[in-house]
Amino acid sequence: MDARKTITEGKAILGIEFGSTRIKAVLIDEENKPIAQGSHEWENQLVDGLWTYSTEAIWYGLQDCYAELRKDVLKQYDCEIEALAAIGFSAMMHGYMAFNDQQQILVPFRTWRNTNTGKAAAKLSELFNYNIPLRWSISHLYEAILDNEEHVSDIKYLTTLAGYVHWQVTGQFVLGVGDASGMIPVDPATKTYDAEMVRKFDQLIEPKGFKWKLLDILPRSLNAGENAGFLTPEGAKRLDVSGHLKAGIPVCPPEGDAGTGMVATNAVKQRTGNVSAGTSSFSMIVLEKELSKPYEMIDMVTTPDGSLVAMVHCNNCTSDINAWVGLFKEYQQLLGVPVDMNELYGKLFNKALEGDADCGGLISYNYVSGEPVTGLTDGRPLFMRSANDKFNLANFMRAHLYGAIGVLKLGNDILLKEENVKVDRITGHGGYFKTKGVGQRMLAAALNSPISVMETAGEGGAWGIALLAGYVVNNPDKLSLADYLEKVVFAGNTGVSISPTPEDVAGFNKYIANYKAALPVEQAAAQYKA
Repeated sequence: MDARKTITEGKAILGIEFGSTRIKAVLIDEENKPIAQGSHEWENQLVDGLWTYSTEAIWYGLQDCYAELRKDVLKQYDCEIEALAAIGFSAMMHGYMAFNDQQQILVPFRTWRNTNTGKAAAKLSELFNYNIPLRWSISHLYEAILDNEEHVSDIKYLTTLAGYVHWQVTGQFVLGVGDASGMIPVDPATKTYDAEMVRKFDQLIEPKGFKWKLLDILPRSLNAGENAGFLTPEGAKRLDVSGHLKAGIPVCPPEGDAGTGMVATNAVKQRTGNVSAGTSSFSMIVLEKELSKPYEMIDMVTTPDGSLVAMVHCNNCTSDINAWVGLFKEYQQLLGVPVDMNELYGKLFNKALEGDADCGGLISYNYVSGEPVTGLTDGRPLFMRSANDKFNLANFMRAHLYGAIGVLKLGNDILLKEENVKVDRITGHGGYFKTKGVGQRMLAAALNSPISVMETAGEGGAWGIALLAGYVVNNPDKLSLADYLEKVVFAGNTGVSISPTPEDVAGFNKYIANYKAALPVEQAAAQYKA
């Protein structure tokens, strides 16, 4: 296809995802292939003890990201983006964005990274007989109620980051069912908020006398493929400050990064799964049936088309590795050696393959922030070794690559060993897998399962939400989402698979046994405040 013609005729589709450290825009053609992209780097801020991004940073980031996309289109194709076939917005899931009747934010956006909601999450988990994670919107809401925060009585709208951006550019207060399932649990049968849990919550807070009930303030839940509104004239100006983009473009239901990860890896069918590993990590396995009981380590969410998913979410993944690679970069600069970061990462990751399968006894805890799966509300990155361990570069790097997915293994052991969940295919995507074959081999050892990686998986969630936008407008045969991905987008491509070796599996199991045994050391370190 001629990409320039696709753009000038308004047939391209745009996906934008707000990640933890980067906002990314991907423009795809009629064959679902990326043809242009833009990005904006950003960081969360710790304000009054809570992790946040300001609304100013959200809109500046969105506009700068789109401007970079526009520059890329001008450079590659010498044309402007004036019309699009569809748009989709996605963002990091969960968190808390509360607004009054004037659509003014009442308190700074509280992100998924915050772990201050322990009392609320525990109480709600007991009330619902369902694991309610710390980062879910309902935990944040109830914690604010328990803490007697004044703003709660003024809430008119409660949404996620993806829902907020979508609402502001379309005027539609809606949410994709996958993202909605991270606000309060969704009933897979009705594909909307669980009615019994909503009733119990309303009953729980009734003595407070708020003028709202829960369903009054939550976005309407929509299934993948449903119409979620159109870009308004005001929305077009907020997205493209240059004024070229026209209003009236269909916009798909906004989704969380977990849902777009499932789409980007063709993992929305039962018995498929994916692992997203970047700043944070999570695994998603689409279930054939409900688990036998609730587990604190496992969150129950849904695919963008409402199928039940077991999610193991870890707050930390590659940030600590990035910090160590930064140290090696400084050393290289000290020697006066030019630094190519891609080459540096590649050499260090490949060096890990030379290490002992059990990392020679070395252990890495990558807890930049708290890690609810292992019960830590605060984090302290920690590298441990004893005098007799085999301390060399290969084992050092391997220990950090293992440590980045250690918590993920603990959660998945429950699913694969205790619940005997069956999975036909697990696909990896994210920065952890960027160096060919390395992270893939480590994860195969951790989960004792073949791991596939696709070339397209590097496009990530922005590509995933663009595919969901395409599903709204380019599905004349009304295929299910799973069939649309299988037949139209991926056309049978399942990527390149690596199977675990018995030696690697035994080595990772030995490493994780040491990791679990030494967790009290990490817990003590995390409690220490300098």
